[in-house]
Amino acid sequence: MTEDSTAAEQPPKGEGRLLRMLDWVERTGNKLPDPAILFLVFLIAVWVLSALLAPVEWSAIDPRTGDPLRVRNMLSGEALTGFMAQMVSTFVNFPPLGVVLVAMLGIGVAEHTGMINASLRGLLAVTSKRLLTPMLIAVGILSHTAVDAGYVLVIPLGAVIYHVAGRHPLAGVAAAFAGVSGGFSATFIPSSLDPLLQGLSQAGAQILDPDIVLNPLNNYFFTTASSLLIVGLGWFLTDRVVEPRLKGTAVDGDTSDAPQMEPLTPEERRALRWSLIAMLAGLVLLFVSAWPVSSPWRSPDGVLAAADAPLMQSIVPLIFVLFIIPGIVYGYVSGTVRTHRDVIAGMTHSMSGMAYYIVMAFFAAQFIAVFGQSNLGALLAVEGATWLQESRMPVQITLIGIVLITAFVNLLVGSASAKWALLAPILVPMLMVLGISPDLTQAAYRVGDSSTNIITPLMPYFPLVVVFCRRYVRSSGIGTVVAMMLPYSLTFLVVWTAFLLLYWALGIPLGLQASYVYPAP
Repeated sequence: MTEDSTAAEQPPKGEGRLLRMLDWVERTGNKLPDPAILFLVFLIAVWVLSALLAPVEWSAIDPRTGDPLRVRNMLSGEALTGFMAQMVSTFVNFPPLGVVLVAMLGIGVAEHTGMINASLRGLLAVTSKRLLTPMLIAVGILSHTAVDAGYVLVIPLGAVIYHVAGRHPLAGVAAAFAGVSGGFSATFIPSSLDPLLQGLSQAGAQILDPDIVLNPLNNYFFTTASSLLIVGLGWFLTDRVVEPRLKGTAVDGDTSDAPQMEPLTPEERRALRWSLIAMLAGLVLLFVSAWPVSSPWRSPDGVLAAADAPLMQSIVPLIFVLFIIPGIVYGYVSGTVRTHRDVIAGMTHSMSGMAYYIVMAFFAAQFIAVFGQSNLGALLAVEGATWLQESRMPVQITLIGIVLITAFVNLLVGSASAKWALLAPILVPMLMVLGISPDLTQAAYRVGDSSTNIITPLMPYFPLVVVFCRRYVRSSGIGTVVAMMLPYSLTFLVVWTAFLLLYWALGIPLGLQASYVYPAP
């Protein structure tokens, strides 16, 4: 091999440094204890820290109650006995647990009978490998309309699609995770998150102006434009940074039942056709039943996409039904299902793969509950917002400050509504005094809220992503996922923030009935 050819194989200096840094992040992260034990360590740390900070009198005011914010001692007798008494219900009521298990029951049947296998092979037969990444990220963004369905549906299917296409399955996980969670506030279609955040922004704004009313789609134009940005950035990062780095990572998981890229047989085509007809019939039935103004699927206000609409609250059961019925139809037509016992076997097989996640979920649920009750996250959020208020910086710097504070708080408080419930009563009226509209403040919050979702182990679905990675690479851990997602997180944070500032500078409308300044012209 000549010197020139050797040099040609070496990555550019900057790229080499980036790869070495990501390798270091992965090695360091994977040296941490098992994620389940890590959550236990976090739990103990919260107990100790809350006991140390509980005697301190903080000047910060809790915007949820109007009272001085106090750290609660989670090592007190009352807190510890309450922790023990609620341990089972805390685990059982852990929001992602039921979502994951119920959805996987239906998906497991469709996978066991071969329907997903055949569907992906059929899809890849007509889709260019080059376009897999933008398609997958766009689907991840669209999944926001189905609440948390993207985590249990799009991310694992992303790995399968890439694996069948001869690409690294972890790159599929990364691309899907970037769309589902990193682009959480980017959207082509309005979702229940829009009215949820608008309601909290409006409540914060009414502290200063009791008559102000915000439109639920006050950020819709910005989030739609952001979707194109996230797809483009995610496409570049996946194909140019993340996947090339994964080439040296061996796929050593159990992929014996993974789909193979072979042409569909006539029997498979016939079974797939009937299963898709069954799925389409289910969707048509759902559409017909939801369309009337008096439909029971609608909220009391007659809105289908409202957070309290039965349709939105039934997304996961609908996924279960819309996968299990076509899966059974496929199985009976193709011959992979002969009796009801085969269906139950598919469900059982899918649950066996969730055993590790259930263990992690138990410890994650206990930690998240205690951390929330301690008020440590609330204290950090309020103190950060207060510091921003006292800084009195130019508008551009203030917007960047909102993004950065939100991104930091997001590492500790996973729920978008919980964070905004803490920050909105402080940031929204504070910036109204400075002439910045609640609509613009909310847009800056949404950028920071999305960008760091994909690198914090405290995000409720993060352990599930680790499980998906371990199906293909057994050594995968927290470090593996963080190292994969760090390029997305940092790039989204910087470029999306710059995009917001450019959007603001050009005066492009943020959304319906939205403005950049207060009071609105």
